[in-house]
Amino acid sequence: QVQLVESGGGLVQSGGSLRLSCSASGSFFSRYAMAWYRQAPGKERELVAAITSGGSTNYADSVKGRYTISRDNAKNSVYLQMNSLKPEDTAVYYCKAYRPGLGVRYDSWGQGTQVTVSS
Repeated sequence: QVQLVESGGGLVQSGGSLRLSCSASGSFFSRYAMAWYRQAPGKERELVAAITSGGSTNYADSVKGRYTISRDNAKNSVYLQMNSLKPEDTAVYYCKAYRPGLGVRYDSWGQGTQVTVSS
């Protein structure tokens, strides 16, 4: 498993931008798929964006065209660039590492970082 630490959250006005970072420690980071999830108060945690070990990406419909996920295996890091932020993007954002097809024993979560978008 890897250990994950998120950073970069904060308070931003509607229409603004933020860049979240997730730093991983442990072995074989490049073999992990990575994802960003978010959880708003009173709502279930939802997938925002994911990137495979090979660099393929997918996004939730609600963030397509506004968010970009990327990774830098040399730095053991994954990023989420968030543009054109809306108040409904307000949530705690979590980073997840996983190995598709190998089971939940490879799943790791960060502690989360708060993103608040004011109207």
